Amino acid sequence: MANLKLSHIYKVYDNGHKAVNDFSIDIADREFIVFVGPSGCGKSTTLRMIAGLETITAGDLFIGDTLVNDMEPKDRDIAMVFQSYALYPHMTVYENMAFGLRNRKMPENEIKERVLKAAKMLDIEDYLERKPKEMSGGQRQRVALGRALVRDPKVFLLDEPLSNLDAKLRAAMRTEITALHKSLQTTFIYVTHDQVEAMTMGTRIVVMKLGYVQQIDTPMNLYNEPYNKFVAGFIGTPQMNFFNVKLKRDGANVFVTFENGDSISVPYEKVCKIHNRYLDGETTVTFGIRPEHITLEKAGDGLKFIVTNVERLGNETIVYGKLGDCLGEFTMKDEGNSIIVKVVDRDDIEVGDVVYAVPNPSKVHFFDAETEVTLMSKIPPYNTVEAKVAGDRMELLGSTVPFPSVFGAAVNGADCVELSIPPQAIVPGNDFHLKVARIEAVDDQRLAYLENGDSYLFALVGEDVREGDDYAFSLLNEKVNLFVDGTEVLKAVEDDVFVTGRFSKKEVRENGQRVLHFFYHVGDYQVEAIPEQGYKINSIDGDACYKNTYRYGVNRDRIRTVEPDEAGLDAKVLALLDYGNTRFARVEAAGQEFLIHVEPDFQAQQVRIAWDSGDISVYSTTIDMKIC
Repeated sequence: MANLKLSHIYKVYDNGHKAVNDFSIDIADREFIVFVGPSGCGKSTTLRMIAGLETITAGDLFIGDTLVNDMEPKDRDIAMVFQSYALYPHMTVYENMAFGLRNRKMPENEIKERVLKAAKMLDIEDYLERKPKEMSGGQRQRVALGRALVRDPKVFLLDEPLSNLDAKLRAAMRTEITALHKSLQTTFIYVTHDQVEAMTMGTRIVVMKLGYVQQIDTPMNLYNEPYNKFVAGFIGTPQMNFFNVKLKRDGANVFVTFENGDSISVPYEKVCKIHNRYLDGETTVTFGIRPEHITLEKAGDGLKFIVTNVERLGNETIVYGKLGDCLGEFTMKDEGNSIIVKVVDRDDIEVGDVVYAVPNPSKVHFFDAETEVTLMSKIPPYNTVEAKVAGDRMELLGSTVPFPSVFGAAVNGADCVELSIPPQAIVPGNDFHLKVARIEAVDDQRLAYLENGDSYLFALVGEDVREGDDYAFSLLNEKVNLFVDGTEVLKAVEDDVFVTGRFSKKEVRENGQRVLHFFYHVGDYQVEAIPEQGYKINSIDGDACYKNTYRYGVNRDRIRTVEPDEAGLDAKVLALLDYGNTRFARVEAAGQEFLIHVEPDFQAQQVRIAWDSGDISVYSTTIDMKIC
């Protein structure tokens, strides 16, 4: 039994194609993880990297506590079941299942015991003397599973094992594989392009597209809370309906207006996490609703559409249509105009009928029209608050507080500004007081809805905060983005400092042995790299690594000032930035500008800074990729 950890895994081929980009996941012991996505999304490549059949370009793969990047496949204690079954046609079922164990020189009596036990578990005891050609596809699939099962591996990898089976047999095998996972109590990683398999089998699902992870979540969270339009459309059959709409808030309701002029209303409380800038009635967003979350009416309010096709599936009926009440030109690919509705026990709908679709307001989804990311994140990315400025004070959220000097310099005399505040920037303090309307559990965090007039301010709070409390808080001003008349005038300070530099090695003799030492260089500052990181950079880029420029990332809190006689990087202080709650110096070093934390009384014009090699993240500048 084992847990797995994939940390910033990349696969880049020699032609520069990036098949897998920055894949990270922690897989707990005994989980059933499913990788799903369209062909070419990188799911099978990721599985093959776990198996050791593909080399990892960058990143770390741990099985248990062991780094296995360079470990041979046979030593990883992993069993893989392939799409093609890969059975030896000249061997019997028994011989196929015993083959791997015999290669490991296992005693014949133990081999027999394991094969018979697996055959009984998979109900193929009566076929042990048959050849694969004498068996059905489902039986051959059981043999492939049995061959993996007899090894008693830490992890099972299954690469689209059911794709060659008919629909009925696939459904039966899904049940059998799920039962097998529960019986074995070990870790399964399963690859499929079939979202039905993913939804019915996985404890968690990884949705991939073009080599990138789109979302990792439980089946129902993917279904109910998709991160973006791709996930929303990929999960669910038939797929979600999408329409371009505009949203306008009017008191307790938000009106959703479609391109054909039809409109429906949604309670504001259902969509209160949508940022106000999308509720102005001018901004186009994407509205999504699943076919099963729509009811049909013969008359009344709703989206009027004409029925173009009806599929009767027994207790379910799939109704296809086009918005409006006349056919005109029509194509089922016209997602901005077509609609699909799934209804139960309805046999009164016919082609040509004009009907009304009524979406369930508690099941609606909204996505940014350009980024396609949901507008209803579990934790909203930011709050927007208006503030009035008078001299060195600003009035917002019912309080008057100091206006940081760095804000004042950015707004250039404006008396009305807009603060974009992430929930993480709202911390316990005494500057502001708002009532806690409710608290929502989001994964392992607690999201508070703070009453702010007729809307909410969203904050992350601790276990000591309760609904109805008067919550006292302050802002981390350095985490705030500042706008004047819709134009961003000051960006939030990022957690990391990024600088470019070179990489080198030095060969020495230590105790009669040849030893390599690796170094990071920023200007004339040299830091010895952790040996494992040095070898990793060298293995990825080869000898070119000593000519390349790299991007080094260091957490700002890990940068320290040192004495002039200590190893470090000389930096010229260009400006001091006072955010009220914290202070930064903008410095120039090695021809690059960045911010460092400084103490409140800091006044120096020159400073020497340093960091440790263990605090450095390395990024390629030739390929968009984190190396270590």
